[in-house]
Amino acid sequence: MRSSRLEKQNMTNGKRIAVIGSGSWATAIVKILCNNANKVSWYFRNQSDIEHMTKHGHNPRYLSSVQFDLNKLHLSSNLLETLTNADVIILSVPSAFINNTIKDIPADVFKDKTVFSAIKGIVPEYNLIVGEYLNTVFQVPLDNIGVITGPCHAEEVALEKLSYLTLASRDIAKADELCEYMRCRYIKCSSSDDIYGTELSAVLKNVVAVAGGICHSLGYGDNFLSVLVSNAIQEIDRFVAAVHPIDRDTKASAYLGDLIVTAYSQFSRNRMFGAMLGKGYGVKQAQLEMNMIAEGYYAVKCVVEINKKYNVNMPITNAVNNIIYNHKDAKREMEMLADQLS
Repeated sequence: MRSSRLEKQNMTNGKRIAVIGSGSWATAIVKILCNNANKVSWYFRNQSDIEHMTKHGHNPRYLSSVQFDLNKLHLSSNLLETLTNADVIILSVPSAFINNTIKDIPADVFKDKTVFSAIKGIVPEYNLIVGEYLNTVFQVPLDNIGVITGPCHAEEVALEKLSYLTLASRDIAKADELCEYMRCRYIKCSSSDDIYGTELSAVLKNVVAVAGGICHSLGYGDNFLSVLVSNAIQEIDRFVAAVHPIDRDTKASAYLGDLIVTAYSQFSRNRMFGAMLGKGYGVKQAQLEMNMIAEGYYAVKCVVEINKKYNVNMPITNAVNNIIYNHKDAKREMEMLADQLS
């Protein structure tokens, strides 16, 4: 036991970790890391937020109940500097904004660094999941790319409720290493080598959660939601198998668990977004009311475009796309979807 503690102490002294983004999930990740790391670099886009953090010790916009030990943080609004000085980079910016955030960063800044995506979406300018985007645009080797997925809600991390993370990397030693930083009293962490399946599943579960929210507002109950989720994991399995066919168990927590918590939870912003659509809110109105990004809104259009290549049967995805982008009547779309589920 003593040897294990010494190994963790040596490791946390040696690695420089940077978190890019200041939303609720980024805030939760920094909170987790501060349990083990001596110092975490944290990039904020707005200098005013840094000034608030410095004065009050909490994020002014998200999870403001979480108090930070400022001695463990290096706060910066200089993105290039933050990336350059890191060994391990965790990206936690909404997928719709990640390209604009890092597009001007020279590719060699990422050389020999490990980059984990905590972004559960698709980069819309390229129709690529974040790992593929990093590999294609910045030439980050696939073995240096990782994915952080759940099942885990930022709000429950803030409350220190027992939560589970799955970290994926083709070089599983990199996933194991970051797991050591993130394990603590309220976080269990496991490793996977399935960077494609975990990331695509994280994207698709947001789409399903939007569908679940729509159905809830239309008066469908728990019985129907259970059927929706049961069919959804089959839809996810078909899609990830077509895109990246390897041996995986989509009944595992990183896939099915993440889907369930996002589809059912009161904290799910995608379910909330869908619920507002089901009540008759327009997309823009719902986004303004929430003041948060629902990744499923951006993801569904990208998934439909990607699926033109694979032609996978995806009735749930298609129904959500029809409601959001083809402006079809939500009640009618869900009635037709219900007839396709079993």
